[in-house]
Amino acid sequence: MPETPSFNPDGRDYMSHDNPLLAAAVDLAKAVRELRPDPKYRMRIPEAMIVGGYVRDEKLGLDPKDADLEVYGVAPERLQVLLEKMFGKTKEVGKAFGVIKVPIGERFELDVSIPRRDSKAGKGHTGILVESDPSMSVKEAARRRDFSVNAMASNPLTGELHDPFGGMDDIRAKVLRVTDTVQFQEDPLRVLRGMQFVARLGFSVEGGSERLMREMVERGDLAELPPERITTELEKLLTKAARPSMGFEFARRIGIIERLFPEAEALVGVPQEPEWHPEGDVWIHTMMVIDAAARIARRDGLSGVEYRQVLLGALVHDYGKPATTETIDGRIRSRGHEEAGEEPTRKMCERLSFGKDDVEAAVAIAVNHLKPGVFYRARETGELNEKQYVNAIRKLIRRLGKTSWRVLLASSEADYRGRTIPGCETEPYLPGRMLAKTVVAHGLDKEAAKSLLMGRDLIDEFGLVPSKKTGALFGTILGAVETSRDAGEIETREQALAFVRDYLFNNPL
Repeated sequence: MPETPSFNPDGRDYMSHDNPLLAAAVDLAKAVRELRPDPKYRMRIPEAMIVGGYVRDEKLGLDPKDADLEVYGVAPERLQVLLEKMFGKTKEVGKAFGVIKVPIGERFELDVSIPRRDSKAGKGHTGILVESDPSMSVKEAARRRDFSVNAMASNPLTGELHDPFGGMDDIRAKVLRVTDTVQFQEDPLRVLRGMQFVARLGFSVEGGSERLMREMVERGDLAELPPERITTELEKLLTKAARPSMGFEFARRIGIIERLFPEAEALVGVPQEPEWHPEGDVWIHTMMVIDAAARIARRDGLSGVEYRQVLLGALVHDYGKPATTETIDGRIRSRGHEEAGEEPTRKMCERLSFGKDDVEAAVAIAVNHLKPGVFYRARETGELNEKQYVNAIRKLIRRLGKTSWRVLLASSEADYRGRTIPGCETEPYLPGRMLAKTVVAHGLDKEAAKSLLMGRDLIDEFGLVPSKKTGALFGTILGAVETSRDAGEIETREQALAFVRDYLFNNPL
């Protein structure tokens, strides 16, 4: 994930073939240019234009991994034949929108489409009536795009820029401006796109555009959106921005957080003990934590799944504080807020469409984010000896289930660094160092979730025969083994077998 982009007025050389994606776009543009004009579109010479986000990102000095190519003056069926001839197998997606995906190597993808008009025909993002029209001008086709910075087009053969709505001026000013106020309102998803673009690009929103977006939120337009679309935009905000807090702050300002994420809105105004959180209320702290989480996830080179889980966990980590915060003996306390965070986290996720593993990761972080620090301090003060500390970490990793301990650790470190206490941003996160060292030294990442004994051991070692009568006994014995292990009473397979032997002696069948 790159840092917030900066303006690069010249972009890259559009004739360069160093980028396989651009090379494919150039080859296709050449092939389109050589087509004979279609009599149905006598006023439109066949040509192809790179449009939208690729042009924007080039001007911002970024490295796009996909591109949209609009083909003018060519009938859809003729274009399909050309694409299959040049690239082989293609995939039509979003059939209503007429987009054809062309894989370019293993890393890139070219989206090819015919210019179109969009109009409102029903509720929600799917209630858009699409009319393809190869005879459209670049300006006509660009009018349907959400923001001026996304409404630019470039000829891949010449590098000529078409900027009918002042996108370059807005890039220079670092501002998002609605392209067409009427068409923008036909798709409420564009409001959420604005939310994540604010953070991804580091842009502000032009005053009139912000008022329009607020009006759409206030009249309930976002209620038309399906959970899948909301989740996609939230995920982009969390994973594609160097400072996700910018998007969240904008979203709260225009009412998105209150409408779609009330669990996050509940954090606003919840006080924290100034000694530990001089930055302010829980919302302010959470905004600092998600930005810290983005830095840490990039620093640690986390994968896409782990990156997403770390950021989602950072967002929800203190969801339990509104229900548990109180003043005790003059100090602000949020006792039990970890456990209390599970319910609001699950409640939010039920309205969205994150996968089961992502939901469980978010819950695991909410419920356990303080544990690395708690165990570290207990080890440092002697409350836990080395053996007890190792066992505590083993139990913690086991409770995480499929969630990686690295995900928890990154979120916990972000919680520590998301404060304004001097040194929090720069000093070593010692609980993380101790935990990671312990995991590696004792192989806990491999052994933590593995039981000391399995049912097969009870059969082979003690001659127990599975049956309706002994089925419950198997579970009772294996559960008792793990309970004793969690208590630090047994550590090895041999000790577990001795435990079972004693158990059966004292509890004969």
